[in-house]
Amino acid sequence: MSTEGESPSGTAAGIPASVRAQLLATEHWGLLASRSTTQSEVLTRISMFLTFTSASVVSVALVGQATKFSEAFVMPAVIVLCIDVAMGLLTQIRVTNVGLEDLMYVTAMNRLRAAYVDLDPGVEPYLMAAAHDDRAGADRTYFFFGNRNPRLHIAGSSMTFMIAVNAALLAILSGLLMTLLGAGTVAAVIVGAVIGTAFLTGCSIHGYLTYMELWRNFTPLSPTPPDKD
Repeated sequence: MSTEGESPSGTAAGIPASVRAQLLATEHWGLLASRSTTQSEVLTRISMFLTFTSASVVSVALVGQATKFSEAFVMPAVIVLCIDVAMGLLTQIRVTNVGLEDLMYVTAMNRLRAAYVDLDPGVEPYLMAAAHDDRAGADRTYFFFGNRNPRLHIAGSSMTFMIAVNAALLAILSGLLMTLLGAGTVAAVIVGAVIGTAFLTGCSIHGYLTYMELWRNFTPLSPTPPDKD
């Protein structure tokens, strides 16, 4: 049962629209700040990983020159690449999480725009970003013109970049391990290519399924009207 001065939903009645707009704007700026901080952090994380990997590859090359790329070179190279792969997988996990967090921030800000439109319907034509907190609304906010191939967006993402780098590192590591076990060059190349491709394919499928599962479990408050899909 609502108390005096409150609507049945629990929202205080009679609050001026300007106050509601200020509250929504405060939340909007908080989301923007969190999104900016998260993006900055993950870009720094990727840069750190690439710097670490580059330095390790240079160190492996120096060891190779010192050992004339003999059998003594393979073991240090395997150890260094194992460390690179571990760092790469940890970075990939963080990049994937940030991708989902970014989608969360975009959806939350879309919901706030829907509240702005409720306060002033006349503002909607001037909003380039979407005012609907569903999948179509998120796609609209990520690209205002709405005619970009979503596959290109995925292919150019930081997540895909990290998956590709880790797939290459795993392929090289697998080839070195096969060499360490006495396999020939052809066998090492084939095994490395298969493992790298399998990793790339598996991570891509897992990312797609995670994305679709997220939207299946999410209930929007302001879905996109059918005529705007």
